[in-house]
Amino acid sequence: MPISVAIDGPAGAGKSTIARRAAEYFNFIYIDTGALYRTASLAALKQNVSLEDIDSLKALLAQTKISLSLNEKKQQTVLLNGVDVSGEIRTPEVSMAASLISALPFVRDYLLSLQREIAKEHSVIMDGRDIGTVVLPHANVKVFFTASLEERAKRRYKELKEKCIDVDYKKILQEIRLRDEQDTGRKIAPLKPALGSVILDTTADTPDEAAEKLINVIKEGIS
Repeated sequence: MPISVAIDGPAGAGKSTIARRAAEYFNFIYIDTGALYRTASLAALKQNVSLEDIDSLKALLAQTKISLSLNEKKQQTVLLNGVDVSGEIRTPEVSMAASLISALPFVRDYLLSLQREIAKEHSVIMDGRDIGTVVLPHANVKVFFTASLEERAKRRYKELKEKCIDVDYKKILQEIRLRDEQDTGRKIAPLKPALGSVILDTTADTPDEAAEKLINVIKEGIS
């Protein structure tokens, strides 16, 4: 039977980097569910559809195909109408839009079945903001990552700079603070630790140290 690991946490806590390393260690499939919401947001931005125009958003999603593909290394790529947009969805603009669109119930319903179907078929480490609370409430292991706001902003700033994206640290800090408020304050599936979650604070950890912590938590949880 497939094993599922649910990882939640705020922006910049290191979920993706650490979860990907743990997935490689266990030979599980890593699923970044935030990429799905980012892709839905990108679709709206490309078509100049306002995130407040519910009817237009519903019509857009009805004509949009969002899917996940795995390469030969079992690494995730996300497709928008068959086109790989894995790099295009990582801008601050798309990130902020994703936080807003993920609060819409019909968007969550649209993507929920896709996420669950993957977990039924494969052993997965799935990260997001409501994985342990909503998407995979019966996951074998639930983990909630956190880190200080300043450290998370530094990480996101470094990540974007390495991709040659022109960003300002203070603006990134402000955006992450706002994203936290949006994610924790929304009425539908707010960001919070799921019942039974192991809390891991990665503020002072290197990626290797944080990955080792996660691997040990998973080993204990599935033993």
